[in-house]
Amino acid sequence: MPINRVTWSPDGDLIGVAFAKHLIHLYAYQQPNEARQVLEIEAHSGGVNDIAFSRPNKQLCVVTCGDDKLIRVWDMHGQKIYSFEGHEAPVYSICPHHKETIQFIFSTSIDGKIKAWLYDNAGSRVDYDAPGKWCTTMLYSADGTRLFSCGTSKEGDSHLVEWNESEGSIKRTYSGFRKKASGVVQGVVQFDTAQNHILAAGEDNQIKFWDVDNTNMLTFIDADGGLPGLPRLRFNKEGNLLAVTTVDNGFKILANSDGLRSLRAFGNRPFEAFRSPYEASAMKVSGAPVVAGISPNIGRMDNLDRNSPAKPSPILNGADPASRSIDIKPRISEEKPDKAKPWELMEVLNPQQFRVATLPETPDQTSKVVRLLYTNSGVGLLALGSNAIQRLWKWNRNEQNPSGKATASVVPQHWQPNSGLVMANDIGETPPEESVPCIALSKNDSYVMSACGGKVSLFNMMTFKVMTTFMPPPPASTFLAFHPQDNNIIAIGMEDSTIHIYNVRVDEVKIRLKGHQKRITGLAFSNSLHILVSSGADAQLCVWATDSWEKKKSVAIQMPAGKTPSGDTRVQFNSDQNRLLVVHETQIAIYDASKMERIYQWIPQGTLSAAISHASYSCNSQLVFAAFTDGNVAIFDADNLRLRCRIASSAYMSTTAIN
Repeated sequence: MPINRVTWSPDGDLIGVAFAKHLIHLYAYQQPNEARQVLEIEAHSGGVNDIAFSRPNKQLCVVTCGDDKLIRVWDMHGQKIYSFEGHEAPVYSICPHHKETIQFIFSTSIDGKIKAWLYDNAGSRVDYDAPGKWCTTMLYSADGTRLFSCGTSKEGDSHLVEWNESEGSIKRTYSGFRKKASGVVQGVVQFDTAQNHILAAGEDNQIKFWDVDNTNMLTFIDADGGLPGLPRLRFNKEGNLLAVTTVDNGFKILANSDGLRSLRAFGNRPFEAFRSPYEASAMKVSGAPVVAGISPNIGRMDNLDRNSPAKPSPILNGADPASRSIDIKPRISEEKPDKAKPWELMEVLNPQQFRVATLPETPDQTSKVVRLLYTNSGVGLLALGSNAIQRLWKWNRNEQNPSGKATASVVPQHWQPNSGLVMANDIGETPPEESVPCIALSKNDSYVMSACGGKVSLFNMMTFKVMTTFMPPPPASTFLAFHPQDNNIIAIGMEDSTIHIYNVRVDEVKIRLKGHQKRITGLAFSNSLHILVSSGADAQLCVWATDSWEKKKSVAIQMPAGKTPSGDTRVQFNSDQNRLLVVHETQIAIYDASKMERIYQWIPQGTLSAAISHASYSCNSQLVFAAFTDGNVAIFDADNLRLRCRIASSAYMSTTAIN
């Protein structure tokens, strides 16, 4: 049976073997050249693409990934401890690592997505795109201080980069790979690192070397010929020997001067090849190192990654606020089939007609919730209170909720780090209840940015620590949005009607955009159209080109007869990144953002005649949910704003609360 991957345990006592079909084997190694099988596990449906060892809770475990899109953790008795799901394509490689007491698993899939996992059931902590957006492996330098990745695109172009751990962005991109002819893809380039300062990768029948501090290739060798187009390679622990595969199914050992001295220490002892009954696979080989990993900083800061375009993914599962890919199906069609007549409206009037989950109380329960949003992974709910404090609730993965996603069937738990820290915003001199609250969440749910009249604060969602504060008033911030292609770049709407494009990395305002007459109340990026749409309390929509930050167009919202153009206007892109939802207290409208022409409009009427307080696309952009100032909630078809359902306040609020 073909083998996809072999690896050593950290102490060198065990060998892990991943097969192209279902199985992994563990062998106990005995010097000089004996191995005894000690365990067989049917690990995955389909091929097992990578295998690695890790020590969560100081217990040696085996981590595997496969064609079934899963990552699994096994104990030394073959019992499954964890099973992580969230990738949408076969998982290509895994890289366990630890920082201090925190254990992580990095995983990459063949669609170019990178995710990271803690040893729990809370889902992926990272969700972003690898350079090249295909097969990628990641590893650290030997001292664990520098993180690198190497991969190949579907077009055959190779990418070797170093990551900035503290920001989750690409620090440098190494040059020296040959541009491939269109359509020529031989496989995936493999790489390794040695002695904390050397990188090596196999390409063009050669081994190419880089100094980690220099993006230009240092040198290359052909090892006297006989190397395949994409040779596989691996340094020894000391970094003075390099094993390289050959075209005749053998391998060569390359050595520097220190390596030659160590080889001479063996003298003239005879060499006996270690034979295996298995035939190596020439098709699928993961280049993930035995000791590789992820930094907690990267694990929680991916959204500051220039190479992570906003997903309607997010790195992942993981999407921007306009297209969250939470796996929740609307139940409207189940209770009122589409063959119902267009004028038939489902009405939910009492609690018996649907399921309600009430969140557990918190110490500041008396404060109002002024901003509320789901995490992009769909496993948590984040609330910003009128007291400027943010609270987080999470759904656990269990028998009642096997997906671990948001559901009304299970009550989420209020979550706080062991340190007891709370996410408290700077309030400046303005009382929180008099300020305009604003909040934005990174694509991987690792960081949240918010403001309540004072400075903008950036919080770590795992520790609740304040990572940085910026933009002190006046003027105060009124809306926040991450740039979809570089989350170090933040759009900040201001009280004085300007928009500041701010670079977190260098702590400076890149440019100020002026086009509104009143405060900014909404910001939305379209990655496909390369525009930023802003909305203000002046009932104006402005379109800005994100490559030049020039204003392309300004459109006034068409107000219903007798209504004045005042109040907040919010904007949100559909997952198609073209249709734009525009929400004002007087209307809900859909615009074609490429032309900024209104396609549909709905105006409050009948039992839904109160002012609109908020509206948003569903996670799959198929529905629009709208809330009204009298407590009603309406559900519309996103395609044409046809009203599908009305949920009366009596259905979800107690009589006491309503009164």
